Amino acid sequence: MTALSGTTIVETAERVCGEWTARLLADFGAEVIKVERPGGSPTRRFGPPVANGACAVFAYANTSKKSVVLDLETPEGRAALEGLLARADALIDDHTPAWCESRNLAPADLSARFPRLVHCHITPFGQDAPKDMARAFPINIAAAGGWAWHTPSESGDRDPPLMGASPFMPDFDTGYDAALATAASLLHQRRTGEGQAIDLSEVAVQLSRADVVLGRVLAGDDEPSQSRRRYDMGGPGRVFACADGHVHLIMTTARHWRGLLDLMGDPAWGQEFPEDWLEFHCTPERVATFRDHFRSWVADKPRDAITHEAHRRGVMLAPVNLAPDLFANPQYRHRGFFQALDGSEYPAAPYRMTASPPRLTRPAPEPGADDREVAA
Repeated sequence: MTALSGTTIVETAERVCGEWTARLLADFGAEVIKVERPGGSPTRRFGPPVANGACAVFAYANTSKKSVVLDLETPEGRAALEGLLARADALIDDHTPAWCESRNLAPADLSARFPRLVHCHITPFGQDAPKDMARAFPINIAAAGGWAWHTPSESGDRDPPLMGASPFMPDFDTGYDAALATAASLLHQRRTGEGQAIDLSEVAVQLSRADVVLGRVLAGDDEPSQSRRRYDMGGPGRVFACADGHVHLIMTTARHWRGLLDLMGDPAWGQEFPEDWLEFHCTPERVATFRDHFRSWVADKPRDAITHEAHRRGVMLAPVNLAPDLFANPQYRHRGFFQALDGSEYPAAPYRMTASPPRLTRPAPEPGADDREVAA
């Protein structure tokens, strides 16, 4: 038995954020009925096809779902959707307010017609945003939420730039929050019989994850500028090239500094730095000097061996993994993180549960694969 067995969720999403929300709920056993336009969701074509004619991100975000094709531009399609909603527990949507209103899916309309329904509406800036802010791409969300500006610390001007985070990271972040809000609303529904509307802003999700760097900017202690690329907001940590890849170093305390000096064999140049320099004497000049020394030292060190030794000393030095590294990682294999499904391996849930474990039940469906079953 899984946690959401017996729960029916209709998904009209056509962006990764909404699809990922529904995928997380499907992992816990909810019956997710994905409503697609004729020809299939646009997200099927976000890259080269890898499964059932769909791209990798679609295959990943749409496992364990059923698919029906409805043309919501027609009265017949909208009537069919109305029938699905009448027996559903929840709806997941990620379109603009205007799109929803033209298809009778506006929050107020749904609450009036289906008072028991939980309906989650995901938009870039929220339901009450100005019309010219109703649409946005993931890169706009990352920029508006501050994380795009935070990214340059991962690659300096002197080195070949590394890839940043996935362009869909804001979507996945949003999906986790939307799934949490939906699950909580379903619990309320079970207790009271009452549905509710969820108004989720993607930019607010990004702002809610503000770390110390963004917090300093929001507090007015620092101003965004190009100098950020040179100084990285006061810390020496960054990505460095090593013998067989890259490593990411983070240092913030005297303990980190002592561990790193031990790792490097107590070099003479380390005596030029006060022991508490990271907390109280972290100047741009010291950051630059340290990086020059560490860059030279780590250049011929093997990635996995040096990060292992760093961890033994309490130093936050992590390998920058590529996709093949992740699939071969012994810890991920030990935890059973990758699940075989229809001849392929998929990343599964990152958590284990003893009574109601999440699981993948089927690959992403072809458009309309379940038309007959759902109609029956």
